Amino acid sequence: MSVHRAAVTWALDGGDFLARRYSRAHTLSFEGGLEVAGSPSPHIVPAPYSRADAVDPEAAFTASLSACHMLWFLDHASRAGFVVASYLDQAEGTLARNAAGKLAMTRVALRPKIAFSGDPRPTPQEIAALHHAAHADCFIANSVTAEVVVEEP
Repeated sequence: MSVHRAAVTWALDGGDFLARRYSRAHTLSFEGGLEVAGSPSPHIVPAPYSRADAVDPEAAFTASLSACHMLWFLDHASRAGFVVASYLDQAEGTLARNAAGKLAMTRVALRPKIAFSGDPRPTPQEIAALHHAAHADCFIANSVTAEVVVEEP
């Protein structure tokens, strides 16, 4: 077992809280000192109460799944003797109503473009097996109810 910590900091900036006219911008702080600007998505909370240049929870969720899958993919590829030269995933998370009618992240599509170098190079079947193993091992994928799919280019 390991424990992972993050802090979320917000303070009223002079807006009218009771009228719901206040900034929702906040700061996400992580172990090691990294701080990231956070905000609700401007698609959900319009400006000026959100920030388009900040990370929203839905994008962070999508990125978390993508990064976890990538890290496991790299590990499995290395163990199989394949050298990954680069990995780019243009992941897309979908916020929609679930079966209970609640807004939820219902689907995350991973769209990795992977370049290999050296020999041997994996076959399409071996790449699919690496993705399957990565998905099975991904801690984040094992923690969510959203559908997570890998869409091959």
